[in-house]
Amino acid sequence: MNRLQAHLTGLVCAAGLSAGAVAQDGPIPVEIRGEPGNFMLYRGGEPYHVRGAGAETLGDLESLAANGANSVRTWRPGDGSVLDIAHELDLTVALCIEIARERHGFDYDDEEAVARQFEEAREIVLRYRDHPALLAWIIGNEMNLEYENPRVYDAINDISRMIHELDPYHPTTTTTAGMWGDLAREIRQRAPDLDFLSVQVYGAVYDLPLMLAEVDPEMPLMITEWGTIGHWEVPLTEWGAPIELNSSAKADVYSRAYEEMLAPMRGRLIGNYAFLWGQKQERTPTWYGVFTADGRSTQAVDVLHRIWTGQWPDNRAPLLGEMRLEGKQADESIRLAAGQESTAAVSADDLDGDRLIFDWRVMEESTATQTGGDPEDIPPELDGLIADPALPEINLRAPASPGAYRLFVYVGDGQGRVAHANIPFYVDAN
Repeated sequence: MNRLQAHLTGLVCAAGLSAGAVAQDGPIPVEIRGEPGNFMLYRGGEPYHVRGAGAETLGDLESLAANGANSVRTWRPGDGSVLDIAHELDLTVALCIEIARERHGFDYDDEEAVARQFEEAREIVLRYRDHPALLAWIIGNEMNLEYENPRVYDAINDISRMIHELDPYHPTTTTTAGMWGDLAREIRQRAPDLDFLSVQVYGAVYDLPLMLAEVDPEMPLMITEWGTIGHWEVPLTEWGAPIELNSSAKADVYSRAYEEMLAPMRGRLIGNYAFLWGQKQERTPTWYGVFTADGRSTQAVDVLHRIWTGQWPDNRAPLLGEMRLEGKQADESIRLAAGQESTAAVSADDLDGDRLIFDWRVMEESTATQTGGDPEDIPPELDGLIADPALPEINLRAPASPGAYRLFVYVGDGQGRVAHANIPFYVDAN
């Protein structure tokens, strides 16, 4: 950090300018100042605490800015248009240079492959280093996930050194899935050139104090993914289906995680990015995104809006209570006979008094086993099993084929906001 700060100071002084006077059509210097327990990012000479989210779709950036965020993180650079759009919206970008993962078959002992990857990273840095929206470089995402070869961090360090040679204006980091002592020491030993370390947590957010105690206090930290409880952290049904929180329970997780853990650790943490501003299929279509596939926002968006602006939005998403199938909740491992007639119901409310619109659906249970957010196929929906899916209480006919399924309900308010819940169930042969 001191190297980066000293270099920036020299450049600015040589030009006879203050850091805040850097031209807006060129790079805006970013540096880390402070001491252990009291670090802060500075951008253009002004304090800059990241309050943002990760987004994969360019169309999500406008709503991100409108809800009070000041930054977005990526998982790959794409064609760079994220920087242009972010700049128009006054957002900064923590741009991820995607590097190959051992779990996908990459060998960090293959020096030629590592060298090719280095050159690809170099081209990305040369292409985007002067963009005014650029905040920081993320070198690889969760490279510790299912890895064995520590030389991945040698490669990350080499890329970081290259970045500092080509781009003195922007700090470097890498992200980890969680944190523990051996990992922290390995990164510190093999990748000392990094300016800060980024940790990603979900249900384990309450273990953050223990995780961060393993990290050298001289190393600034950022949380680059945080959000709902992960599908690997929740109870399972008897047949192994993970039990998902409904959208209101998830919103409570976001609120408590921020208020009880992230906000009090400001100073040790130089910012955070919530996950995920958008929608994706990962075990279900609703698990991680704070929007649904049709673009409607959930209660988690309302919570993030309040975190970023200090106020609730003018109109808020519906609230969900209990969802039951045959009078049972999701953790009761509900089993139905093929073709069995059953009932399901959900309770919901709307703080704005909007008329609620119900939509029930049945999907096959995902069979995905991917890790780390790798792409998954969306399970097919089954039609004709619900007589009137627009009611708060429905009659459901179980599918004819034995197997694992999920019953979903979406409760919209007609104002672009929605609540959702689902229950896994298993169909037995007659």
